[in-house]
Amino acid sequence: MGLSPEPDRRSRDAAHAGSEFVELIEVMWEQGREAVPTGPVSPSQLRVLYALDREDGINLRMLSEALQSAPPSVSRLCDRLQATGLIERTPSPVSRRELELRLTSLGRAYLTDLRKRREGILMATIDAMPPKARRALLEGLRAFRDVAAASGQDSDGARTWRSVG
Repeated sequence: MGLSPEPDRRSRDAAHAGSEFVELIEVMWEQGREAVPTGPVSPSQLRVLYALDREDGINLRMLSEALQSAPPSVSRLCDRLQATGLIERTPSPVSRRELELRLTSLGRAYLTDLRKRREGILMATIDAMPPKARRALLEGLRAFRDVAAASGQDSDGARTWRSVG
């Protein structure tokens, strides 16, 4: 009595469909990013903005750890983002040797606009789906998120998922 190979095939099929889905999302995301008035930022810079949105006031070392990147690379990303007015560095009230990194009002507006545009692009597609397929998508995405969170695979700067009803 051996185990059925069915789950492996289903997992492979799901992984393939997931890969296709991610590619489509990347195209949609780029459309949203290119439409934001302040201009596009690189994917690496966007990860910095997301991290600062979640952890306002962290220092460069903590940001480097969150992004799993070398501090010099993260520092250069921050230099560029500061030059565009999306982030600011302020002295830490705790240590004179540290700087805190924060989103500026322009940085917050950029993320708000980007998320609004991206969600609008997704909504147009999701609204065209039959209700049963929308429910299945929501259920599948929640389960995927929960497994990824439990295994630590969402710790590289992904925004915490909001509860969706």
